[in-house]
Amino acid sequence: MLLHTEALEGGFASPVLGAQATFRALLDAMARPGTIRTAGGDAAPPHPLSIAQGAVALTLTDHDTPVWLSPALAHETVKGWVGFHTGAEIVASSAHARFVFLAAGEAIPDLHGFAPGSQDYPDRSATLVIELPALSGGPEFVARGPGIKDSTKIALQGLPADFLRRWAANRAFFPLGLDIVFTAGSDLMALPRSTDLQALGG
Repeated sequence: MLLHTEALEGGFASPVLGAQATFRALLDAMARPGTIRTAGGDAAPPHPLSIAQGAVALTLTDHDTPVWLSPALAHETVKGWVGFHTGAEIVASSAHARFVFLAAGEAIPDLHGFAPGSQDYPDRSATLVIELPALSGGPEFVARGPGIKDSTKIALQGLPADFLRRWAANRAFFPLGLDIVFTAGSDLMALPRSTDLQALGG
């Protein structure tokens, strides 16, 4: 299959330096849930994959990490770009993916449809990388847990109305369960499975 030119371009100009910078941003975001970090540098993934989503794919996926793309992302250019730059296999079933990418504006599926890991290998769970309209300015939640001193507020835009219920069910599986990286353009915020979310005032 011939790849469109757009699928061959848009990776990090310096793959090592670009991946290192993004990895540091991701580590910091995972260690401090609720903080917003910038990632992506000079990455230019094809639309509608965002800069931060593309940087996460370039940094964390390879031939050993099956990837599932949401319907809006599962066209030949994005699949070709991910495959060419990372070597990752694009899988048809979200239940078999280690990394899941959802485009902005798409409905977030029920979290039970993704791999939660196993008792022996809880790290073999899926990480969801979800593009949102913005990582601030939405309904306010209170986050508590490892990496958070006392509590912090997050206000993500574009979450489903029942997200707190879904997240509580995911957290109940701990140490199994999903981690989420929310992105908006070149910004990202991590929500590890260990983080407790409550409605403001709850």
